Amino acid sequence: MPYEPDDYLSRHFQTSGIDLAGKVDELLQFSAPGNSANLNLYRDMLVTVIRMAQADRNRWDAKIMLQTLREMERAFSALDRFKRRRKVTVFGSARTPTDHPLYDLARRLGAELARHELMVITGAGGGIMAAAHEGAGQEYSLGFNITLPFEQAANPTIQGTDHLLSFHFFFLRKLFFVKEADALVLCPGGFGTLDEALEVLTLVQTGKSPLVPVVLLDQPGGSYWKDALEFLDRQLVGNRYILPSDMQLIRLVYGVEDAVQEIARFYSNFHSTRWLRELFVIRLQHALREEALQQLNRDFADLCKSGGFSLQPASETESDEPELRDLPRLAFHFNGRDHGRLRELVNFLNLPDNWAV
Repeated sequence: MPYEPDDYLSRHFQTSGIDLAGKVDELLQFSAPGNSANLNLYRDMLVTVIRMAQADRNRWDAKIMLQTLREMERAFSALDRFKRRRKVTVFGSARTPTDHPLYDLARRLGAELARHELMVITGAGGGIMAAAHEGAGQEYSLGFNITLPFEQAANPTIQGTDHLLSFHFFFLRKLFFVKEADALVLCPGGFGTLDEALEVLTLVQTGKSPLVPVVLLDQPGGSYWKDALEFLDRQLVGNRYILPSDMQLIRLVYGVEDAVQEIARFYSNFHSTRWLRELFVIRLQHALREEALQQLNRDFADLCKSGGFSLQPASETESDEPELRDLPRLAFHFNGRDHGRLRELVNFLNLPDNWAV
């Protein structure tokens, strides 16, 4: 969505006798590149800290803000070198024993994801997390650990490596689980796994997180996710708490190959999305046939607030991602509401028969 600059300094410090706005800008001249597209954002970050100081919040509030900023900056820096690598976040129980069929399933999942050049993100602990990293190996593993009052050791694959990040706050750790993920695979687990599953679905359903494949993986003959989906369909869809199309946001599979193929299929033509003010842009690997574009305008018109679908070149406002400039783009005024239907649209875009030769 469009960025609205915060003019707090100009509005509230004009009579202070100190040009604080000028001092903030002067500080940024020494801190950030002069051609940075983020200067206004950095400026408003500093303004937010000044607001905090002016209000002189209690020490606990100030410490929360400081810890949050430090953890986020450190995580951004550490993850920058993995920026263009696709990643899959894997959730599941830390209590799964090594001789359980699900442990072997998660280990094979990690190995297959690595074989497809996909990095594996977990909470860095034992059970399913350790198994997925064991299969993927250190080079393809990332661990987001949580700092606890008692000892919380990471699994052997990433313990002591620079592929391990530790977080003080659970909410920041959960943010990066989703932010860095190009796909999510959920194995059976406890409260934490169910919490992650429902939070991820909430974020995707409401558009607070980009659309990614959400895969529920169980062992052959397992009923963990089958029972959960039956509950969702009966209670949530049945009582109209969610739309029937929202169930399209998740896929249940019973094998490693099916899980990885679901992710690969999602990215066979779809690349990524971006909001350009009121315009929603889907980047594609392949341009669409004219007949496919016409069918989109017939079958998915309900996704458009106005107008229809069109193929467009990269916008000047996308200059911060020059490596994506040559990708074809499908643009429309998305209603911002029907993300289950949006997933159905992505499935249509991924059909090879709809690609231009």
